[in-house]
Amino acid sequence: MAQSPFAMTSAAERVTVVGTGLIGTSIGLAAVRVGYAVTGWDADAEIAARAVELGGFEAAATLEDAVRAAGMVVVATPIPTIADLVARILVAAPEAVVTDVGSVKSNVVAEVLEAVEPDEVGRFVPGHPMGGSERSGPEHASASVVDGIVWVVTPPPTAAKAAIERLEAFIGRIGARVVRMDPARHDRLVAFVSHLPQAASTALMDVAATEEADEPEILLLAAGGFRDLTRLASSNPALWSDILLSNREAIAEALEIYARRLGSLRTQILEGDGRAVETTFDRAKSARLRLAAKPTVRAGVAVLQVPVPDRPGSLAALTAALGEGGVNIEDLQIVHSPEGGRGTVHLTVAAEAAEAAASVLAANDFDPTRIA
Repeated sequence: MAQSPFAMTSAAERVTVVGTGLIGTSIGLAAVRVGYAVTGWDADAEIAARAVELGGFEAAATLEDAVRAAGMVVVATPIPTIADLVARILVAAPEAVVTDVGSVKSNVVAEVLEAVEPDEVGRFVPGHPMGGSERSGPEHASASVVDGIVWVVTPPPTAAKAAIERLEAFIGRIGARVVRMDPARHDRLVAFVSHLPQAASTALMDVAATEEADEPEILLLAAGGFRDLTRLASSNPALWSDILLSNREAIAEALEIYARRLGSLRTQILEGDGRAVETTFDRAKSARLRLAAKPTVRAGVAVLQVPVPDRPGSLAALTAALGEGGVNIEDLQIVHSPEGGRGTVHLTVAAEAAEAAASVLAANDFDPTRIA
């Protein structure tokens, strides 16, 4: 009988993922990739089995079996379940550092501190990997989900220094970038850049769906911009209800500020103030271009619009041409035509590479237009 990899690995190298959905499974696969022995457990045995089928880690029959010999336990379950699971795991896994991946931290920290014995709480170090997708389930998981992402670590005063260092070393080893932050500050910032986009996308899709009752052809006119803005509306409803209610004060503030900004734009449009409208768009465009690039190229980026046929291999040909020409892609978005048969790639490159990118693409029978 083959020996379990756990039998040959120290506790420090053993990782358990509790909750084998998209994020949990992706973290597990990333850990396997760099040599950790990984086991997974999920309250839904079918989901756990689907995660194990992806290869690389084992399943356990019970939570206690899953965590008993672990050196690191990652809790990747819905927010309302985190505190109880952390309390159980800290007792069952006496050598483990325990973290979670919940997208709201202040409530989780408060609930864990209330549920956990004082002599155990030092091994709990909360976190939030800023990666994922509107999709869900282990079948959409990939180790690449954590590649290069910011992983926020939000240690409360009770967290032991050694536990924080072990978690941060693990995060770095599997390919993510640690940013340490106070839990309350984290919650306010993600309300604007994570929770507000989800709420805005959902509200926009809800408006269109309501209008569809009287105008059944409205969604036939939905082009790339609408599709991009409403992509998040396909996210898991129960998951996002939990997140928004757990961060209700911060998201309420973000929604109020966003509503005021929309109201200001509405006033500019009604008053026919073209200069003010243009200024608003220009300010947003400049900020978006900074977001699209890595810190090393934020001094300037360019955006090229490239029509492509909607057929297999088109995008691969475009990216291969740029690679052979030595042009690095900073960001890439695809907008599909509602009529079918074609699409448009919005390609972001460093500003100094814009001319070279256009030349390379033109030489390979593409027709790029610089739009920014």
